[in-house]
Amino acid sequence: MTTIASGTDTLTRDALTVLQPGFTGTTAPDWLLRRLGEGLASVGLFGRNIASPDQLAALTAQLRAERDDVLVAIDEEGGDVTRLEVRTGSSFPGNHALGAVDDVVLTRDVAFELGRRLAACGVNLNWAPSADVNSNPDNPVIGVRSFGADTDLVARHTAAYVTGLQAAGVAACTKHFPGHGDTAVDSHHALPRIDADLSVLDARELAPFRAAIAAGTRAVMSAHILVPALDPELPATLSRRILTGLLREELGYDGLIVTDGMEMQAIAAVYGIERGSVLAIAAGADAICVGGGLADDDTVRLLRDALVSAVRTGELPEERLADAAARVRALAQWTAAARAASSGSAESGAAGDSEGQREVGLVAARRALTVTYAEAYVPITEAPYVAALTPVANIAVGEETPWGVAAELTRLLPGTETGSFTGEDAGTVALSVAGARRIVAVVRDEHRHPWMATALDALLAARPDTIVVEMGVPQAPPRGALHIATHGAASVCGRAAAEVIVGEQRDQRE
Repeated sequence: MTTIASGTDTLTRDALTVLQPGFTGTTAPDWLLRRLGEGLASVGLFGRNIASPDQLAALTAQLRAERDDVLVAIDEEGGDVTRLEVRTGSSFPGNHALGAVDDVVLTRDVAFELGRRLAACGVNLNWAPSADVNSNPDNPVIGVRSFGADTDLVARHTAAYVTGLQAAGVAACTKHFPGHGDTAVDSHHALPRIDADLSVLDARELAPFRAAIAAGTRAVMSAHILVPALDPELPATLSRRILTGLLREELGYDGLIVTDGMEMQAIAAVYGIERGSVLAIAAGADAICVGGGLADDDTVRLLRDALVSAVRTGELPEERLADAAARVRALAQWTAAARAASSGSAESGAAGDSEGQREVGLVAARRALTVTYAEAYVPITEAPYVAALTPVANIAVGEETPWGVAAELTRLLPGTETGSFTGEDAGTVALSVAGARRIVAVVRDEHRHPWMATALDALLAARPDTIVVEMGVPQAPPRGALHIATHGAASVCGRAAAEVIVGEQRDQRE
C-alpha cells in the first residue's frame, strides 16, 4: 500500500479517512489520487463514472494502485436505481419485485449475483439495500425501492439481501435508518418528518434494521429525516440520540455508520455541508457521503478542514473522530479479507452454476409479474404504439436510465413506435399519435399522479383494447384489456412484461 504522505498529521488523516467523496469522469483525477495518498480511504462512484465493466475495473485498479485497501462504494440497488447499467437499465429487478415474489432464497441469489458483478469490477461497498417499509403509498422517493409495505416481509428480505451481497465479498450498507418509508417528502429537496409514536416506530421502522444487524450488515446509512418521537430537534443523520443512543446502544450495532448524501437539501439547506458533517460525526456517524452533486477537491478540502477545526476548537472530540476513522479502516480490512475468500470460492465453484446465476435477474422479473386479464386476451402480433406516461424522475433514480417496454417490444415486434407523454392532455395526444395501432400504455405510480389516471381514462374510453403496464407501485386498480404490474422499471422487468404482451408465456414459478 502506498505510504501516507509525510507531514500529514494524524488528525488531518483521520478527517480525510471519514470522507466518502465523488468525482467526475471515468478515470481518477490527480487530486483524488493525491488525497488517497494523504489518508482518504473511500471513494463513491456514480453513473457518470461508469462506461463499461472493463472501464470500471480499470478505474478501481487505478484507485488501488494508490491505496490498496480503499473502499470503493456505489449506489447499486438494482431495479430503478442502477449505476452499473445507468444507460441501459438494470439486469436485476429491484426490491419491490423481489418482495412481490417473496422468496428469500431468490432475493439472496439476486443480491449475490449483483454483488459478484460489483466485486468483479473492484467495487467493495454497496449503499444497499433499502430497508424502508413503504407504509406511505404516496412516498415520492422510496416506492419500488422498498421490498413492500409489510414489516415482516421487508425484514426477512433485507436480511436475505445482506447475506447474499456480503457472500460475494461486497459490504452491504443497509438504509435509510431509522426508516424513510412513511414520508411524503423527498429528502433530496427538503426535510421529511415522521410523526409516528415510539411503539409504531419500534414495531414497523426498526424491525428490518434489527434483521439486517442480525444478518451482519457491515454498514448502515442514516436518513435525513426528522423523527420527533426519537429526537424533536435534529434529523437522524445529526442526532446523537438516534445514531449513538438508538442504533449503537439499544440495537447493539457495531459496524460502520454512513450518512446519506450531505449535499441533499434536507441537510445542506439548513445546516450547510460543513456544519452538517461536523454534527454528523459528533452524533456517531463514521463516514460522510458527499459527491452526488458536489464532486471536487474543494469539497474534500472544505469538509476536511471543518472537521479538523472542530476538533481543535473542542466542538468535536478528537477521540470521536479517531473512532470513526478506525471503523472505516476496519471495514476496509473486512472487504480485503472477504474479497480474498469470495474469489477463492468463486474459482472453485465457477463452472457449476454461473449460467444460472447470470439468468437469476430475468427469472426474478418474470416471477414478479402480476398479470390481470379483463377479457380473453389475444397476444399482439403486429407492432404496437407504446405510450409512456412519464412522471418526473426522482433524483435517486435519475433521468438518464431508460425504462418501459418499448425497447423489448421493438426487439420482439420490429416497427414498434413509442412516445413520451405528460400532463392533463397526455391521453388525447397519445391517441392522435398512435393512430390505428394497438396501444400499450406504460405508467409509473398511477395512484400518485392524477394526470396519469386522467390520461388512462381517455385512452381506455376510446380504445378499450389498450394494454396497461404499471412499472411503479401497483396501488391503482388494474384496468385495460391486459394489465401487467411489474413492480419496478428495470429493463429486465420490461422484458418480462413484453414477453407476456406478445404471448411468450413462461412458467412464472421456474
